[in-house]
Amino acid sequence: MRTLISLFTFIVLVGMLPVSAQESKKEVKTGIEFFKGTWDEALKKAKKENKLIFLDVFATWCGPCKRLDALTFTDQEVGKYYNKHFINFKANGEKDEGLLLRQRYSVRAYPTLLFIDHTGAVVKAASGFRAPENFIELGKSVAKK
Repeated sequence: MRTLISLFTFIVLVGMLPVSAQESKKEVKTGIEFFKGTWDEALKKAKKENKLIFLDVFATWCGPCKRLDALTFTDQEVGKYYNKHFINFKANGEKDEGLLLRQRYSVRAYPTLLFIDHTGAVVKAASGFRAPENFIELGKSVAKK
């Protein structure tokens, strides 16, 4: 009986090893951290921190928007750059505050990528999917101004 218990314990412990090894190999992806408050709060934060706001106006049905979310916004280098230089804000252009922002900034396509100062003025506008490297270059072109 003691041998059976020892064997069972060994099997359980060995069975747990691959799970632990897999967990330790998981890469922690830190991409863009989007601001969780309101648009007015983002404007105030931008003024306080002397940063521009990066505004992503998207739609839930938009394919390029989904690609940005999955490939670009989750990229570690994109996150490092955008989190350091911008207040990042996402808005669904078809509901709630996002609908008002879509109207205010005359958004005609998704995704629309806007860089806005603390007064609400557009510094630069772009649209469509951008790969991580191109997206960082877009941010750098705005930060130089």
